[in-house]
Amino acid sequence: MSSTKNQKNDSSQMKKILSPEAESHEGGGSASEHNNSPSSPSGESKGAGNERNRPLCQPPTRSVSREPEQSPAVFIGKNIAVGMEEFRRAPKCSMELDSLEFGPKHTVLIDIKAFKTYQELKPVSGLDIWNTDYVKMPYSEKNIMIESGVFTDSKKPRWEKIKKSLSKLNRIATSKAIEEAIKSYNMKYKDEWHFDALHMFFSRVDDRNKREYFSIIERMANLAVNLPLICPKSIPLLKAEEDRIITLSHEQIACLLANAFFCTFPHRNSKRSEFSNYPDINFNRMFADGSEQKRQKLMTILHYFEMVLAKMPKGLVTFERRHLKDKICWKSSKLEVTDLHVSDEGTIEEDGAGMLQVDFACAMVGGGVLGSGLVQEEIRFLINPELIVSRLFTEKLQDCDCLRVTGTQQFSKYKGYSNSFKWMGPHHLPENTKRDKWMRLYTEIVLIDAIKFKERQQQFHMDFINRELHKAYCGFCENNIPEDYCTAIATGNWGCGAFNGDPRLKALIQIMAASQAKRQLAYFTFGDQQLAKDIRYMHNFLAKQKILVGTLYNLLHDYCVSEKSHNTAVREKSHNTSELYQFIYKCVYQPHST
Repeated sequence: MSSTKNQKNDSSQMKKILSPEAESHEGGGSASEHNNSPSSPSGESKGAGNERNRPLCQPPTRSVSREPEQSPAVFIGKNIAVGMEEFRRAPKCSMELDSLEFGPKHTVLIDIKAFKTYQELKPVSGLDIWNTDYVKMPYSEKNIMIESGVFTDSKKPRWEKIKKSLSKLNRIATSKAIEEAIKSYNMKYKDEWHFDALHMFFSRVDDRNKREYFSIIERMANLAVNLPLICPKSIPLLKAEEDRIITLSHEQIACLLANAFFCTFPHRNSKRSEFSNYPDINFNRMFADGSEQKRQKLMTILHYFEMVLAKMPKGLVTFERRHLKDKICWKSSKLEVTDLHVSDEGTIEEDGAGMLQVDFACAMVGGGVLGSGLVQEEIRFLINPELIVSRLFTEKLQDCDCLRVTGTQQFSKYKGYSNSFKWMGPHHLPENTKRDKWMRLYTEIVLIDAIKFKERQQQFHMDFINRELHKAYCGFCENNIPEDYCTAIATGNWGCGAFNGDPRLKALIQIMAASQAKRQLAYFTFGDQQLAKDIRYMHNFLAKQKILVGTLYNLLHDYCVSEKSHNTAVREKSHNTSELYQFIYKCVYQPHST
């Protein structure tokens, strides 16, 4: 219960603590001058406990719509800035790795002895395993196809048919020849699969470039049929709720992707197969439904093969599935908010170089990369095509699962998003690019999937918030690695596009998860200036008031309870996503009135 006198005293105390005079004394200049200065690291914040003699920021003053008479006063928050150049990045902050070893939970597809002795990337020998724990390889003796004859049907090794059909592309490579080759060993789908996107792609290429593309196709076919030599060891599946690691060479990934392009993987084309809980890997959907977006996708994929076939990268890539076994008691967390940088400019892959980069994943990793999808995850899989091979062995992510991928290379530049996406040419690694002890590039990407909401208001329920907190924490946390050796996290509006996530809520969730993991956070809003300001002000406010993660969790709980108590139909029409932040501001300064 509140009184006018108490409200007046609270307001006076707040203004005394966070007065404009204090702002001028501590930082000099207005918040707007600081935020708009070209030389200032705009939106870069440091958590409590660090130097605080920085200009203050002023959060937005919009009122909570259902209680306009109790709208909070003008809140002044301190901009506790830290430049992005101060964020921890690899390789500068990386720990020394142990020797690369094969183990019960780590399958290495190269010869470790040759690697340690000669730094040679030779494939390790192995047996063909045809069961539900491993990828069913195209060259397996158990991969049989049935051919109809005049008097009887006969069973023949499918791999022999694949080799024979792909070898014909050395003599005649046209889009029609590619279609016929693929259908020759996928007869079950000859009437279902369509190749109009592939035909459209080649129809729009001039004769000189067409010859170059067909030359790439021929070399891809040669690479694909060498699969038994390049990947002789069976590849385990990364199953749900398990911790497991797979390490491959760039060449092995290229060979597997060439086979995916030519649709050679068995038991991966039906939703009723034992792999129904895995993403599709064969490229048949990429070839269907011609559109400009498919043309741009094919251009990006073929450019990748052009580059690796001209000069195969010498290094390794690791795919690690992680499962969070012990959940966090968020309401009891005593950690303060972490360092934060917010910007409406820049990209995760470029400005977040050397950081743990977040991929806004689908539970089926890669989403619609082989179909019509072209948003954040699909674009990342296209410019770093080695990510696509994760679809071969990664089962659908569960609520407390994530996938970490270390060492993939970016091969393409791009511009645009969704329908405006365009391939913009090759991306070349600098000559002095470093690799770690396992010969992996210092590119670490974490795939975490958000919940897809039919209605935005659904996410303001603690069961969903708990799920997203644990999902983000699973992706962000490290085991037995000191804080100073944990790189910053580069992220953005996770699950806020087609998945209907509220960007301000998702920002708080990621701030909390990063704080619990004791990692700095770089947040990119992809051109949304107002969102960048709102997140920046909120973080500065939380840091200045020394709000703990547990306290913030309880504030989210209170907000969800208050949302539930109002008529949903009315709230849907008037809901403003900024209300969450205004609720938090008011609860901190006027706890008795909430």
